[in-house]
Amino acid sequence: MDRPGILHVFSPLPHVSPFDMTMAYDAGFDAVIPYPNVALGEIPGLVQDVIFPRSPKDLRRSAILVGGRDGGIAMDMVDAAKEAMVPPFEVSILADPSGAFTTAAAVVACVERKLQQQHQMELEGARVVIFGGTGPIGVATGVIASLAGATTTLVDYQSIDVALSKAAEYNRRRNTNLRGAYGCSDADNARLVSGQDVVICTAKAGVQVLSASVLGDARRLKVAADINARPPAGIEGINPKDDGVPAQYATGAPGAVSIGPLTIGKVKVRTQQALLRSMLATARPVYLDLAHAFRTARELL
Repeated sequence: MDRPGILHVFSPLPHVSPFDMTMAYDAGFDAVIPYPNVALGEIPGLVQDVIFPRSPKDLRRSAILVGGRDGGIAMDMVDAAKEAMVPPFEVSILADPSGAFTTAAAVVACVERKLQQQHQMELEGARVVIFGGTGPIGVATGVIASLAGATTTLVDYQSIDVALSKAAEYNRRRNTNLRGAYGCSDADNARLVSGQDVVICTAKAGVQVLSASVLGDARRLKVAADINARPPAGIEGINPKDDGVPAQYATGAPGAVSIGPLTIGKVKVRTQQALLRSMLATARPVYLDLAHAFRTARELL
């Protein structure tokens, strides 16, 4: 008889995400155990407490989810967890801080599909700008797009230093070629969207970042995507259910299409569920991160 499926959720924050815990139960785990306020130095001890109570055969029914809000911290925690494994005592690990990795995977997979369907174009060689690009979802979106071959810019609305720092950090971590930029006004944003093939908004919910007048300057625009489901939309004119709807606001680019947050959200949920289920189904431990999330989202589409 199989042992109960146990997911151990490590988070450096004071609370573990209720969203993640619900997703884990829905994916089939029998128990989901939260560990808030976890420091990086505590990871080895926690991991060894996870792996040693069960035989190597039964450990396939144990897994770890690394949450929190910071992608870099999550990556460091995964590295520390992997180093603490004692083969054959190993368990699967999924990194998905704030759901950022699976959300980013869904965004880029949806954009890629519309580029191919509507414009016969690949991500490789495309120009992509991400507003709210220094937050967890924005950075993860940028990493995936850059690794797929897009020329990718992360935009911060407060500080060019933050944008450049985040780009440099992840270029070092993931061997990407991210750029940083600053945009706090319509004039800044109009300059930033000009010449871009793809505009993505991953900014804080309930804040309109790009007005329709700004998007009128995006003469090369092919796809615009927004993850913000709470009004107002991050990009004016995008509706939550848009899935390749002509972007009427992009007056200078008549072939441009929109992707809304509910369309992206459906793919994100399916991606996270598939990754969680894969940790229960595998006979050998797997370590799942941005690349696996993107590959899964692509397959689902």
